[in-house]
Amino acid sequence: MEHERTRTRAWVLHPEIKSDEQRRVPGPALEEAVALAAALPDLDVIGSEIVRLPRAQPGLLFGSGKIEELGERFAENEVELVLIDGPVTPVQQRNLEKAWKVKILDRTGLILEIFSDRARTREGVLQVEMAALSYQRTRLVRAWTHLERQRGGLGFVGGPGETQIEADRRAIDDQLVRLRRQLEKVVKTRTLHRAARAKVPYPIVALVGYTNAGKSTLFNRLTGAEVMAKDMLFATLDPTMRRVELPDGPEVILSDTVGFISNLPTELVAAFRATLEEVLGADLIVHVRDISHQETEAQSEDVNSILASLGVDDTRPHLEVWNKTDLLTDEENQAVRARAERDPDVFPISAVTGEGVENLLAKIAEVLQGLRHDEVLMLGFADGDKRAWLFRQDVVREEKQTEDGFEITVKWTDKQAARFAGL
Repeated sequence: MEHERTRTRAWVLHPEIKSDEQRRVPGPALEEAVALAAALPDLDVIGSEIVRLPRAQPGLLFGSGKIEELGERFAENEVELVLIDGPVTPVQQRNLEKAWKVKILDRTGLILEIFSDRARTREGVLQVEMAALSYQRTRLVRAWTHLERQRGGLGFVGGPGETQIEADRRAIDDQLVRLRRQLEKVVKTRTLHRAARAKVPYPIVALVGYTNAGKSTLFNRLTGAEVMAKDMLFATLDPTMRRVELPDGPEVILSDTVGFISNLPTELVAAFRATLEEVLGADLIVHVRDISHQETEAQSEDVNSILASLGVDDTRPHLEVWNKTDLLTDEENQAVRARAERDPDVFPISAVTGEGVENLLAKIAEVLQGLRHDEVLMLGFADGDKRAWLFRQDVVREEKQTEDGFEITVKWTDKQAARFAGL
C-alpha cells in the first residue's frame, strides 16, 4: 500500500484542434497517449479525455471556461500531473500550472521521460539526457539538479522544487558541455565497434516498425533470444543483434530496433539516428506493422517518414510484415490475406503463434541470395591466407589450379567483396 501512495496521480488530455491540419484520429490518439503514460511505472492514470477546441489559445491553450471546468475535475480527483498529448509552449505550461495547481507535461516531455527511464546503453543514456536538457532549456520553469534526482527518470514527474531561472540555465549549460564531451568519447568507441562489425560477412536484416508492433516478439521467435517483449509502448529502446541461420539460406545478423511513434520529438531525432545505424547499413529492412490496429496505415506512414528523414532510401531491399493476425476476426484475416497476395513483398504473420513465419524466412533467404553475385578470382600460391578466408566464408563455388596459382569462382555479397579487398 505504501508503494501505491508514492505513484503520481495523472490525467491525460488530447486536444482536438479544428485548425490543426495534421490532427490524428482523436480516439486512437488518446489511447496511445494513455499507453505512453502507462509505460512509466511512477504514474497512475486515473482519467483521460478528448478536449475539442476551435483553435489553440496562445496563452492558455484552452478557453477560460474549459480551464475552470477541468480545474474542478482535477481538484476533485486530487490530480498531481496533467499530460497533454500535443505541444505546449513554455508560457502555456506556466499559466496552466498556475491555474490548475498541478504539474504539466506535454507529449515531447512524456516521451523524453520514457526514454530516460528505459535507455540502457551508455550512448543511449547520454543521447536522451542531452535531448531532455535541450528541451528543458526552452522551458526554464523547473529545477535541474541531477544530484537531487529521486528516481531513475529525468525529473519531470518527480524531483526537487522550483529554483531561479538563472541557476537552472547555468546547471543545464554546464551539464550539456559535460555530456557532449562524454558522448564524443563514446562515439569514438562505437565507430571502432562499427568498423569491426563491417568485417562480419553476414548480411544484416533490420526489424523496424511503430512502437508495440511486435518487433521484439518476432525477434525472439526467430532468434530464440529473450529480448523484453511486452504489450507496452517503447518496451525496448536499445538495439539488439543476434546471428540467425536461415533454413536453406545464408546466416544473417538480425537487428531489433527501437519502435517509432507519430510526432517524434525533434530533440530525439539525433538519438534515433545513433540507435538506428544498423538500419542505415542493413542489407534488408523488414517493416513490422500491427495490422490489427485501426491506425495501422497512419503508423506505416509515420515509420516511412522517419526512415526517409534518417536517410534510408527506397532502393534498399524492403519487406513488409503484417503482424498480429491472431487478433483479427476470420473475416478480417481473409481480407488481409487477399490484400497481401497482391504484393509479393508483404507477409501476414503472427509472431505469437508463428503462423506465416516460415514463408517470411524463405523470402528473406531468397532476397539475400539475390544480393549475391558470381565473380572469378585469380590467387597466387602465396595467397594462402586469402584462399583460406574464402573457404571459411563458404563463398567458394569452384576452384581450379593453374600454373600460377588458383582460379576461384565465388558467390558473395558486396560486403564480402569489400572485406576481401581489405585483406
